[in-house]
Amino acid sequence: MTLPLFPLNTVLFPGCILDLQIFEARYLDMIGRCMKQGAGFGVVCILEGEEVGLAPEGYALVGCEALIRDFQQQSNGLLGIRVEGGRRFRVLNTEVQRDQLLMAEVEWLPDVPETPLQEEDADLVALLYALAEHPMVASLSMGTDAAGQQSLANQLAYLLPFTELDKIDLLALDDPQQRLDAIQALLDDLQGELFA
Repeated sequence: MTLPLFPLNTVLFPGCILDLQIFEARYLDMIGRCMKQGAGFGVVCILEGEEVGLAPEGYALVGCEALIRDFQQQSNGLLGIRVEGGRRFRVLNTEVQRDQLLMAEVEWLPDVPETPLQEEDADLVALLYALAEHPMVASLSMGTDAAGQQSLANQLAYLLPFTELDKIDLLALDDPQQRLDAIQALLDDLQGELFA
């Protein structure tokens, strides 16, 4: 499967919402093609390089499909799009096109079925509700109802202030329980740093 990549300084998760401003010709062309074909593009986190200009040299090899949900002309004249995270993928190899757009050969990662929330998830569910009160989170209109462990893990991993590298590791985990356990461990580390 070939997918155009949009390397960003962020990690997108399935079911999560990301607002982007598009101004580079390569990405305007890519968005136009995606909209005509009803297709998505891939978001990968930049590890080395910049968001604008030349294609970055280093980026995560695990990413998330971005599906265009809305678009509008911004007051600054740029194209604004809102995307929702779709399927996770692994980059097998890439090719930089003449316009510096990265095209990737990808394989889709397993789509694990939603598992019901457990009693021990209650604290993390409460945390998600608390995050939903934040104006920046509210503006994404993601809704904060976790349908199960998978959606709870995805939303928390996306919204919490973990490092990009930690978020990439979380995205790579297939099992929602493993992802929730890893999130809890990261939260414990954060709390330890706050009170150290």
